[in-house]
Amino acid sequence: MGRMQRTKGAGGERELAKRFAAVLGLPEGSVYRSRQYCGAGGDHGDVLGIDGLHVECKRQEKGTTTVYKWLDQAIEDSNNDLPVVLTRMNLRQWLLVVELDNVVEFARLIVDIVDRNKGEE
Repeated sequence: MGRMQRTKGAGGERELAKRFAAVLGLPEGSVYRSRQYCGAGGDHGDVLGIDGLHVECKRQEKGTTTVYKWLDQAIEDSNNDLPVVLTRMNLRQWLLVVELDNVVEFARLIVDIVDRNKGEE
């Protein structure tokens, strides 16, 4: 990996850490880029500070355009609902795509649905 790619990756990790902290309402600096040497990050993710979450940060153009097209369609068609995309390759698990700014709202919706269904059991 060239220096320019490493610089772009490190910048993406710092940007994600700052944005993630803001979205979750956490103090600035509490979510941060992990220290990585020669690509050897060990068993931790690219962004640290959120207990129970392993974050891998991928900032790239190639291969992501289709996901953004799907998300744009969901946004356009969503009316007042929260737009999300779920996608799956053969023999793989479903993936959820939701804009980071909407992750707290998504979590609240899911908790509300689960709580309502518990009352019906």
